[in-house]
Amino acid sequence: MNRESIYKRYKPLFTPQKEIVDKIYWFAFSSNKMLINTDSGKYSIPHLNSLQELKIEPVRTQYLGLLEGRPCYSAELQPNATAPEGMDFLELRSLYGLIDEDLFLLAGKAIQIVSWDQTHQFCGRCGSPTQELTGEYAKKCPECGFTSYPRICPAVITAILKDDKILLAHARTYRRSMYSLIAGFIEPGETLEEGVQREIMEEVGLKVKNVKYFGSQPWPFPNSLMIGFTAEYESGEIAVDDTEILDAAWFTADNLPEPPSEMSIAGKIISWWIETNRGLW
Repeated sequence: MNRESIYKRYKPLFTPQKEIVDKIYWFAFSSNKMLINTDSGKYSIPHLNSLQELKIEPVRTQYLGLLEGRPCYSAELQPNATAPEGMDFLELRSLYGLIDEDLFLLAGKAIQIVSWDQTHQFCGRCGSPTQELTGEYAKKCPECGFTSYPRICPAVITAILKDDKILLAHARTYRRSMYSLIAGFIEPGETLEEGVQREIMEEVGLKVKNVKYFGSQPWPFPNSLMIGFTAEYESGEIAVDDTEILDAAWFTADNLPEPPSEMSIAGKIISWWIETNRGLW
């Protein structure tokens, strides 16, 4: 994962700064679609002092920190909000490659904070209205004391390697021709490496060894952290589970099926594997 950290440009903060700064980045969402400038065929995040300038009244807003010294806010809008002229509401996934990558990553953070704020207005234990805590994203119940935080779901995704081949699988949720890596969520009580081994056995019936960390990627669809690995084939024959995985096979670098986009860590791992195997075919 050879990209420069977002923290080179972005400073996460929980309390707005007192300095007067001209213009604010607004990551505003209506029914999980983000408000985007689309004028003249170019895509950009709204950059203005207030959403009221667009005659939009947000339901709630959340401070995200500073990007190159400029304040960033997320905002929950009404589900039926109408986009102003020259703007549109678009799915976040469709904007990869169309806006600055750090802005895309911040938008991923923003949609998760908006969703968490929206769904934690009341205590999950006793049902009382919650109160925001200062200095962190947290909501505390004044009645029973239960504190909730934004949920992050860790998931492992693994390139299984065998000689000059890689195992790729077609999942039930994929478009017809796409194949990708084996992935799944970590379960309570297991390590990341154990999760890798369990998911691979469950989905394709193979044992692996030499599990090695590759990199990670925040994945806000809806609230995952994708943790990438490589692993060597140890034993077994491919046996797909027919529940999540419909087909799986070994591929060489010169006969790959349609891979996932490089917006995903799966696409990046597959591209890395192709580069490392160029001299073998």
